[in-house]
Amino acid sequence: MSRLPYNQLLVGDAREVLATLPSESVDCVITSPPYFRLRNYQDERQIGLEEHVDEWVRELMLVSRQIMRLLKKTGSFWLNVGDTFSRTASEGATEKSLVLAPERLAVALAADGWILRNKVVWAKSNPMPTSVRDRLSCTHEIVYFFVRDKHYYFDLDTIRVPHVGRPSQPTDVSTAWSVPDEWRGPSSGRHNGLTSLKQRGLVGHPLGKNPGDVWQLATAGYRGQHHAVFPERLVEKPLLATCPEKVCSRCGRPWTKDRARNLGRVAMQAAIAPECDCSAPAQPGLVLDPFMGSGTVASVAAQHGRRWLGVELNPSFVELVTDRLARHEHSPPKVKT
Repeated sequence: MSRLPYNQLLVGDAREVLATLPSESVDCVITSPPYFRLRNYQDERQIGLEEHVDEWVRELMLVSRQIMRLLKKTGSFWLNVGDTFSRTASEGATEKSLVLAPERLAVALAADGWILRNKVVWAKSNPMPTSVRDRLSCTHEIVYFFVRDKHYYFDLDTIRVPHVGRPSQPTDVSTAWSVPDEWRGPSSGRHNGLTSLKQRGLVGHPLGKNPGDVWQLATAGYRGQHHAVFPERLVEKPLLATCPEKVCSRCGRPWTKDRARNLGRVAMQAAIAPECDCSAPAQPGLVLDPFMGSGTVASVAAQHGRRWLGVELNPSFVELVTDRLARHEHSPPKVKT
């Protein structure tokens, strides 16, 4: 396959399908592969039913090497994985112990040449109830942020969040540390001095602050009952930050926006423009999900004007993805088997 398809769902095994796609053609990968021994998708070829966690890691390494080949040097790889508890020592951990599957996979990927930039904690605001009584409930999952090169595309300004400060709390100045009068600022004697300045645009970035690496988001469900559905907001931050709005249709380099900060008050933003000299038209960036499942990545990409490409082993999920995109009034995806 000489040209990369887009806005299509390719039905097949990711380990085989990805090998047919052209190198350095993808801007961003966002995916959540089957977790170790948690789901049976009724296909003997599926990843996730291996007997030992190290076998699961090896299978996903085959996929990750294809992803590294497919990504542009400016590209990013976001990987959502959850853990499980060992039922027997033969699975790779003492019985009842956490298997540490995400950590094992992350270490293997880093050893294989990936640069791990963040370990994002997805804190679930509505975790699934559990009857367990001898440990704490599991209420989070991990999203790893990998890149293939130290120079990569990342637009933090697209995902900044508002500055939020604490409410004003009067302070008894007589009991506080003595501050020379010449050091006192406009809010001396209160805890919210920094907050007041931020609200007036005098401190901090005018577009907001870095959202950090703990994201509190509700889990999601979808008609069609896929076993594990991405929340759209979990996909949105990685997509906006690392899948360019536009790329050069000839060389593939991202188009960018120049921003100038004016003394902490305002941010002047120029029109998006190319960084290359190709004089070629732009096209939307492309995000790949090699484990498409219910189609969340495709849906979010379409909502934000990006191209997408999905791979899915289970043909029964094709109708689910088609229906989901139709509900957002997007064109139905092309399906290739």
